[in-house]
Amino acid sequence: METITLLIVDDHPVFRQGLRDVFATDQQIEVIGEAADGQQALQMAEELQPDVTLMDINLPGDSGLQVTHRLQESLPSSRVVMITGYDEPEQIYHSMRAGAAGFCSKDAPPESLLRTVHAVADGRYVIQDLSLSAEELHEWLEKRSDRFGKRPLPGELAEDNNPLSPREMEILELICRGASNKTIARQLGISYQTVKNHVTAVLQKLGVKDRTQAVLYALKQEWFEIDTNT
Repeated sequence: METITLLIVDDHPVFRQGLRDVFATDQQIEVIGEAADGQQALQMAEELQPDVTLMDINLPGDSGLQVTHRLQESLPSSRVVMITGYDEPEQIYHSMRAGAAGFCSKDAPPESLLRTVHAVADGRYVIQDLSLSAEELHEWLEKRSDRFGKRPLPGELAEDNNPLSPREMEILELICRGASNKTIARQLGISYQTVKNHVTAVLQKLGVKDRTQAVLYALKQEWFEIDTNT
């Protein structure tokens, strides 16, 4: 059997060491590098050409989704497994749209993570315990596109020059109405962390530094009608 080379991308050293310990139990997998952020990950992937990159979705700076998309553009032969502590359906959907070949929770047992790495190295697409072909993945994404929206990926431009997904627009409107992240999470039925991820994406896509600037941008574009008298 050929060795599967692996690059680990996570900003927590202790967690990276834990992953190394897991993969050390499998003689067919060789960890060839570690990266703590997206820029380092892209540089190391180009240099080391790993078969599989294990990518944390929440990284300092560019998110794991953005890094995955760029990695698939520059090194399509390296397959990405997204790993996160917040395995919500919307995160899974956008991870696979960004180009990930697998999605695994940080709470998954070690044997599940090992199976995922082997499966994606063999050309499969793995979503938790579900193993799919490329055609099956396409169908899986299509069935969920109406629910989660086909948001533009990093580097893409929407037809109306609005780079935000329907979900991001929904969150931005609530921000414009003064809702906190906790309120947004409760109202939309999603986790606080998912809201934070969306807010970060909104700020990055609009090229603004904070929520106040995002609100001013949205009002200038006349995206929402906000009653300023309430």
